[in-house]
Amino acid sequence: MIKFDFFTNTEKFLSKQELANLLDKKPLILEKFNTSNMVGWLKRPDDEVLEKIDYLSKKIKANSELLVVVGIGGSYLGSYSYHNIFKKYFNDNSFEIIYAGTTLSSNYLNDLVGYLENKDFTINVISKSGTTLETTLTYQILKELLEKKYSKEEVKERIIVTTSKDSSLASDENFLEIPSDIGGRYSFLTPAHLLALSLNYDIKKIIDNYMKGLNLIDEAYTYACIRNMLYKKNFYVENFCVYEECLASCTEWLKQLFAETEGKDNKGILPMSTINTRDLHSLGQYIQEGKKIIFETFIKINNSSSFIVNGQDVHTLNNLVEDAVIKAHNEGGVPCNIIELDYLNEENIAMLIVFFQLSAAFSAYLFEVNPFNQPGVEVYKKNIQEKLK
Repeated sequence: MIKFDFFTNTEKFLSKQELANLLDKKPLILEKFNTSNMVGWLKRPDDEVLEKIDYLSKKIKANSELLVVVGIGGSYLGSYSYHNIFKKYFNDNSFEIIYAGTTLSSNYLNDLVGYLENKDFTINVISKSGTTLETTLTYQILKELLEKKYSKEEVKERIIVTTSKDSSLASDENFLEIPSDIGGRYSFLTPAHLLALSLNYDIKKIIDNYMKGLNLIDEAYTYACIRNMLYKKNFYVENFCVYEECLASCTEWLKQLFAETEGKDNKGILPMSTINTRDLHSLGQYIQEGKKIIFETFIKINNSSSFIVNGQDVHTLNNLVEDAVIKAHNEGGVPCNIIELDYLNEENIAMLIVFFQLSAAFSAYLFEVNPFNQPGVEVYKKNIQEKLK
């Protein structure tokens, strides 16, 4: 179960009339949203796609010790964050997945190749365009390593390409398609993420839980309205605040989702994150007493396993600290949204993913920008191509 509180710690910063005006816009926003040609992520994947993922997943487990996912941005953050939420911090025995293709660091690439030299591995290269620099360079390096280790036929079996059907990377063998009506940061329910997830999780259960999240459309629109109103009150930065270390990579996904969706035309809210209680001893000082340009969205976990120290349940203490921080920040002039999960479980996380995707799209429409493009990202890519000529 997920509970949302968008008013207790924000209403003193907001106008009821302005909120009413934004809520009245809902039919217009929903019409724009529903008539977009980029909302394929609202649909359940076809059974044929799931059967192919199941086949490839079994083949990976049969002939490999690990999977290397090669992708960047929306091509990896979904499954990466989901897996990090549920894997154990130490002595994790899940099927090993390495997420590469996110850096041009030669030190990292050298270490990666050294680690893989004596491993049996499969590559899943993910790029909708097929031209992303970090992805294609890392893929080239790892493909050359495969060619040194295996026969030509086995190399083909150890490469899975996930891309659009028109991409230069597309091939007939081990090809998984990213539908044309789904953008990268909205691709959680596509093979770009489902293949990696299938190695450790029941993806049909994930899909069922994800589809339940579509019922949160009213809450998602309200959250988008609250964010828009706070922006107009000069709160230009949203801090996603979590109190579980395993949610750190989830906040990275949130930063990409919101920044690329609404950061256009000199508009949009800048996303940041704090992992507490760690960051209370650094960024917490600025949030409490610095320039009042930040509002916060807390993701709170109500129930967790017990760990008793001196008669005190540490999870209860963690939540007491979180409540104290919300109170202190709010009294110090920081608006705070609260999203409460009764448990940190797969159902809640899958539903939360959809909630945030809906919210980001609605928020972009309220800013009167296209939620599904990222023209600013293409600028630096163009400059790189110019320099590489």
